[in-house]
Amino acid sequence: MKLNKIPATIVTGFLGSGKTTLLSNLLKEAKGKRIAVIVNEFGELDIDADLLRSCPLDCDETIENSNENRQSENQNASNGIYELANGCICCTVEEEFLPVMQQLVERREDIDHILIETSGLALPKPLVQAFNWPSIKQHCTVDSVITMIDGPAVAAGRFADDVDKVQAQRLADENLDHDPSLQELLDDQLGAADLVMISKRDLLSEEECALVDKVVAKKVPHAVKTVHIREGKIESDRFSLEALMGLQSASELKINEVHTHHDHHHAHGEEHDHAHDHFDSFVVTLPEVDDTTIKTVIQALLHTHTIYRIKGFLALPNKPMRQVIQVVGKRTESYFDRLWQDNEIHKTQLVFIGKNLDQSNIQQKLASAIVDVRLAERFIENITTQFEPEHSH
Repeated sequence: MKLNKIPATIVTGFLGSGKTTLLSNLLKEAKGKRIAVIVNEFGELDIDADLLRSCPLDCDETIENSNENRQSENQNASNGIYELANGCICCTVEEEFLPVMQQLVERREDIDHILIETSGLALPKPLVQAFNWPSIKQHCTVDSVITMIDGPAVAAGRFADDVDKVQAQRLADENLDHDPSLQELLDDQLGAADLVMISKRDLLSEEECALVDKVVAKKVPHAVKTVHIREGKIESDRFSLEALMGLQSASELKINEVHTHHDHHHAHGEEHDHAHDHFDSFVVTLPEVDDTTIKTVIQALLHTHTIYRIKGFLALPNKPMRQVIQVVGKRTESYFDRLWQDNEIHKTQLVFIGKNLDQSNIQQKLASAIVDVRLAERFIENITTQFEPEHSH
């Protein structure tokens, strides 16, 4: 019989700060712990959840949910992954987050730790406060709130890699009931932090690194530690990935003492019009593509369309592994994350997020990367049919 509370680690930070990479590495270092993961996904394609699912965990290290009746439409508990795709997690605590936590409480004998990845716009405070609800507080505690920040962006005074991307994320979320400036949002995320992690150390000079440390030090209490991350690995003798899931901060006990810019908004439930119709997000599915060609096409699209983010998977000919691709600002990153399964269709899937995107044009350009000429012709025919005038939106 488990007597202790289940510890939960909350990872927050702007879009592109490295949250998913951190969680993936935490799962790889789990060493037998049975971990449930809650992902506050953004966009139509559950890339983050799929990335976390692909981590090399043995089946006895994951949480299987055999009772499908427990799951609502926006949750997928395969391998312990719960997806919250209906808006910013801090604005849908009662509707989205608490029901999942109640499911985990029911299955507490099977869970050693909970990892929570918030969206880039989430305020940690309302989420941590939810752990004081009687039904949750009895069985769970917040082990720590980890705030990820993009080192090069902070060094450049932008705080996020691309301000327009964060704005697009805000516009896309109809449930968002706080209207953050970038500075206020960073302050609120840092204000609730038990640990600050500065990503992309490999892209910082020594002078820039010192500057980022100085900026962070002004925004957090002296007791809050700061560590740097290089390619997902911690550069510190004081912390290890394994130790991150054992900080024992009990953040929920002190969260009400944390003042944020948005306490008033959440307390009174104020709503704002975010012009959702000005935001575009769609998924393109392709067969196998040529690696060089599709990346060349993507770079060209970044110059001709207002694209805030591209994220997805590439199926490459004669490659046994799936390639992950992420475009953040002008940076493109790609790596192979896992083998294709025997019964899995080799297909390319990309989610595009931006403003006033010409989906037909984008798909036409991407078609040039399809390796099989016949499949490329068929793909173009489908585009023509899809975007005929009578089917236009």
